[in-house]
Amino acid sequence: MSRREIASSRGIVTGASSGIGRAIATELARQGADLVITARRQERLETLAAEIRALGRRAEIVAGDLTQVQVRQAVLDRAESQLGGLDILVNNAGVAALGRFEDARPDRLRQIFEVNFFSLVELTRAALPLLRLGSKPIAVNIGSILGHVAIPHLSEYCAAKFAVRGFSEALRAELHGHGVDLLLVSPATVETEIWERMLQQTAATAWRSPRGQSPAAVAVATVRAICRGRREVLPGWEAKAFHWLHRLCPSLVAWALERRH
Repeated sequence: MSRREIASSRGIVTGASSGIGRAIATELARQGADLVITARRQERLETLAAEIRALGRRAEIVAGDLTQVQVRQAVLDRAESQLGGLDILVNNAGVAALGRFEDARPDRLRQIFEVNFFSLVELTRAALPLLRLGSKPIAVNIGSILGHVAIPHLSEYCAAKFAVRGFSEALRAELHGHGVDLLLVSPATVETEIWERMLQQTAATAWRSPRGQSPAAVAVATVRAICRGRREVLPGWEAKAFHWLHRLCPSLVAWALERRH
């Protein structure tokens, strides 16, 4: 994995209208990157673009649904035509639903996978030719600690994040020696709008931290990991503690999960 400078890099950030995506876009711009930002909410993107331009960097907007192939292609076309190429791809867009698996309709699972996994995979596939022409290029997949340890009432979300982790590890190995790096970011609870914008909420969870990590803290850890050429980063003590507890004492974690749901 290569060390890199952010200054003068050209990037794409998905799910950039709020939360982690917005914070990563801001941090990249602060360190000198020009960006294409994408999400479904045009007004939010325009506000963010103005903030990026105020930092002296370029910001291009593509508003739309990344599950649509034409939107994904528009994002890549904008990076090529307006920024001159692509060095950093940040796959952040995501949705979630909270509730017991047996009470959910099949379309809930499909919608979560379309946004959280399939759009990420297909945007990455389409971006690889452009990334290969970039300067020390890297794809960054925003996963979750729930891609390492699954919890009740978020079964579809956990499944999608496990898929993201598996895809990231396989693709990283495939890209080794071809000049493209891959970073997986696996935070724990982050205070974002995902909790208020659930696709469906039919149950509570005992596993949401009362004080989640800030998106800005995750963004700083992510951009630092990009610069240092890391393979995976678990921002914050909560993600690291949960990860190592599960590795060292899996039966204890399973016991706790079975009793707190």
